[in-house]
Amino acid sequence: MTRDIIEINGFIVLIEYASSDTKEIEICGFAEDVVGIAFYGSGEVEMNIRCGDQVSTYQNTKGVALSFYAAKGSTFEHTISPSNPMQSICIVSTLSNLEKLPQHEQEFFQTYLKSLVNPVADIVDGPGFYMNHDMQNAVSKIYSSTYTENMRQMFLRSQVTELLAHFFAQISLPERPTLNEEDRQKIHQANEILLDNIASPPSLSELSKQIGLNSNKLKKNFKEVFGMPVFKHLQNERLIKAHALLEEAHLGIQEVAWQVGYESISSFSNAFMKKFGFRPSEIRT
Repeated sequence: MTRDIIEINGFIVLIEYASSDTKEIEICGFAEDVVGIAFYGSGEVEMNIRCGDQVSTYQNTKGVALSFYAAKGSTFEHTISPSNPMQSICIVSTLSNLEKLPQHEQEFFQTYLKSLVNPVADIVDGPGFYMNHDMQNAVSKIYSSTYTENMRQMFLRSQVTELLAHFFAQISLPERPTLNEEDRQKIHQANEILLDNIASPPSLSELSKQIGLNSNKLKKNFKEVFGMPVFKHLQNERLIKAHALLEEAHLGIQEVAWQVGYESISSFSNAFMKKFGFRPSEIRT
């Protein structure tokens, strides 16, 4: 596992990356009561927060933003799936530190994370949802950055601040009716089908038939769960996979483009540049 630890206004930020060919469990803990917000860029990860006999479990965390309160002595356990790297950004603060924030920032926590800053148990689950496009982009930029040393620290601070702003903007929106569990599972099934066929995905009508939802309901529910239309989400996943493949020195740019479904190198390069801010060829420079 690699881990960046930075401090922003009393918040501790853990930026972690883990990859393994076998199932791996990573455990860490905090010596004080903390409120945390976590963003998962990739990985089929199970996360358990334990305090005494109390356990809170989060499954299939890829693309998820979640929040929590954990009492002093709690441990955080990530179970990482083989050959599926984990990207995790966890922003934590002690309760005492929150009281030192400017008044308007304290109000964000008191208004939108009230159950976490006024806990009634050793572990409290807060708001959680699938990250929207802006959050996913901020996470992607953190993991694709080529900055080093002081410049990297400056860049990470800017992106973490952006993530927090997007998180509070999202939870401040009026609540919408949620999907029933059956329809939610169908949408996650649709996503798995797209990822398994990322270079040559089924059409919308074919995908609808495979999961048993009509096209209109698929489009509406997919955007509610993943925060963006079906094929915009697919393009985002293609580029994230392309970035990972390009870091493997034995794969050429043309081959990577084909593997993620781009026939034209120029189209691939332009889309890559728009998402990450640099060309595919710049990864290895």
